[in-house]
Amino acid sequence: MQNGVIASAHARALIVANVVILIEKARLDRIPIIWVQHFDERLPRGSDEWRLIPELSPRDSEPVVEKTYGDAFEDTDLATVLLKLRIGRLFVVGAETDACIRSTLHGALVRGYDVMLVSDAHTTNDQTRWGSPPPDKVIAHTNLYWTYQTAPGRKAGTVETKSVTFNV
Repeated sequence: MQNGVIASAHARALIVANVVILIEKARLDRIPIIWVQHFDERLPRGSDEWRLIPELSPRDSEPVVEKTYGDAFEDTDLATVLLKLRIGRLFVVGAETDACIRSTLHGALVRGYDVMLVSDAHTTNDQTRWGSPPPDKVIAHTNLYWTYQTAPGRKAGTVETKSVTFNV
C-alpha cells in the first residue's frame, strides 16, 4: 500500500479503511503484521512514491520486507521472518491485485503456507488501455478463483474483512 501504487487505485478509500480495520484487529489479537514494500526504478527507495500511504504506519516491532519482484517471497527474507515468528497461515491484503497480490498468493501456497485473500482489502489500477478487464472485474475474478484454490495439506480461500478471525 505504497503512495506510487495506490494513488489512483480502484475503491482506494474503502480498501484502505478495510486494511486499517484488519491491522487494528491483528494488533489487538497480538497477531504479527509483516509489511511488504516494493522498490524498483518506478518506486525508488526513499521516494514519496515508495513510502507507505499516510494511513498506514508500521510499528518498530513489525518487520518490513523489501522486494523487487511481484512475489513477496522471491529473493527476500519473508520466509525467514515467517519461520522466526512461527507463522504458517497468511492473510493477504494490499495492491496490486493482478500483480503482487496474485504472485504472492501463489508463492505462499506453493511454499506450504495456508493463504487467505481478504476479498475486500485488495485493489488494483485501471489497466484497460493494455487490454485488461476493468479493475472491479480483475478483483472479482481473483476473488472467485482464489476461493477455490487447493493444494495438498494446505488451505486457501477468501474471507471478507468483517469475517476475519485470526486466532483459529
